[in-house]
Amino acid sequence: MSRIGKKPIPLPQGVKYTVKGNTIVVEGPKGKVEQAIPSGIKLETEDGHIIASRESDSQAAIHGLTRALVSNAVEGVTKGWSKDLDIVGIGYRVELKGKDTVVFTLGYSHPIEFPLPTGITVAIDPKQTRITVSGIDRQKVGQVAADMRSLRKPDPYKNKGVRYSDEKLKKKVGKTGAK
Repeated sequence: MSRIGKKPIPLPQGVKYTVKGNTIVVEGPKGKVEQAIPSGIKLETEDGHIIASRESDSQAAIHGLTRALVSNAVEGVTKGWSKDLDIVGIGYRVELKGKDTVVFTLGYSHPIEFPLPTGITVAIDPKQTRITVSGIDRQKVGQVAADMRSLRKPDPYKNKGVRYSDEKLKKKVGKTGAK
């Protein structure tokens, strides 16, 4: 049996969920998240916890996945999700243009305008070198952060670029000079 799938999901105060066919809608203080769940997995409430159970062993592979997706949705509507990105490099910076566009200056000949999808908010520190992407949908937050990182991936030789705050880079040694 799946160890993760068996774990009960605590249902905090003020969080409700409804299952409509193959989707679950989780509503909480921060908003509403819809998540598709595979068929063959049932969700039931027992004394303040959501329990995911499978009909047969053929759904063993998706049992833990479904439980994790529902747990992420519950945590998203209560606390929210966030990812921090650092912009490292001389002249590299980020600024907010309006409410839904982020402008990156990353050493290219032009600034890059990055439109934000709905449900995603961005906070930029005063030095304009750190950006925090936050929202209630974990997958969307991670995807937006990954898209921002891909604008200028961290360079292993000069340590420049956009990277996650907790990312450790291994600096490589460049070419040795010709004689």
